[in-house]
Amino acid sequence: MNDRMTVLAVDDVELNLLMMRDMLSPLGDSEYLEARNGREALQVLHRNPDIDIVLLDLEMPEMDGIKVLDIMKQSEGLRDIPVIVITADQGEVHKTLAMGANDFMAKPYDPEEFRLRVMNHVRGKKLAELARDMNDILEQEVVRKTSALRKALELSRKAEFEISIRLGRAAEFRDLETGMHIRRISEFSHALARLAGLDDHECEILRHAAPLHDVGKIGIPDSILLKAGKLEPPEFELMKTHTIIGGKILSDGDEFPVIRAGRIVALQHHEKWNGSGYPHGLSGERIHVYGRVVMIADVFDALTSTRPYKEPFTVEQSVEIMRQGRGVSFDPELLDLFIVNLPEFTGILEQYRDSSGLHVGP
Repeated sequence: MNDRMTVLAVDDVELNLLMMRDMLSPLGDSEYLEARNGREALQVLHRNPDIDIVLLDLEMPEMDGIKVLDIMKQSEGLRDIPVIVITADQGEVHKTLAMGANDFMAKPYDPEEFRLRVMNHVRGKKLAELARDMNDILEQEVVRKTSALRKALELSRKAEFEISIRLGRAAEFRDLETGMHIRRISEFSHALARLAGLDDHECEILRHAAPLHDVGKIGIPDSILLKAGKLEPPEFELMKTHTIIGGKILSDGDEFPVIRAGRIVALQHHEKWNGSGYPHGLSGERIHVYGRVVMIADVFDALTSTRPYKEPFTVEQSVEIMRQGRGVSFDPELLDLFIVNLPEFTGILEQYRDSSGLHVGP
């Protein structure tokens, strides 16, 4: 902390100014400024922003000390400068202390007391300034660290999303689903979750988790996964186990929100509203909203995509097929939201169209 101080003495009596200068001279490396009336004092204050303390007489021509004190304490740039009022009038002492004066001295002065009071107030001011400077430095450091943390978290989220996309594609490549299928499921699910009123955090989690819905297909034999025709009952029973396999792949990851949500999606995206789905025959709201959302997204994409066993349906045909499943396969309220907001979903369909042009519009 810098020991140098700048003092402004304000008094219309030259002898008083000389006395104050003489009493402060033992303090050594200090600057002593003077003003002979209130107006001149304010001019000196504005020209010298580093003034550490004001010694203020009250009775002066042009502008008295009361007015100077009032202006200082209402000025953002001056209010923190300590003011010692020079007066012997006890009534004025009470008034000026109430206005924000920091101390008072009565004439005649005790030189040692005078110096100590000045030094103590200046020391307090410098400590307050040091604390403010430290707070500013800390705030800047917090801002810098927070910015770095946000960037790290954003990078982590992007990496998490990329991992879920690539893990989803590991299954997708095995059953020859369309190249952008995983990304469309992600965006369909995010949009429908938002329309259903899920908060932004949950919508983002589902956007990242939805690509994991079919990760269990990694464990299904190619002879079933790539079969062009209809599956025989035993084959279909084996195909259905991809939900269980996916749940096992994504188990023991509850500390990771996306993995936890991915497990729910993998297990439940074939559960049906009326309880006739698999693997556990859940019904209604016993099916997690993530599973209900992804089922609608997955079926819509499957209907409008080319698969080994079928040509794509138009959007109109696909929606009509899905209407027939309202309250049977699909949550009726979610399906209604999907249909009412169909342009948003067809926009996603177009945005993430496969390069081979497998999708067809309405």
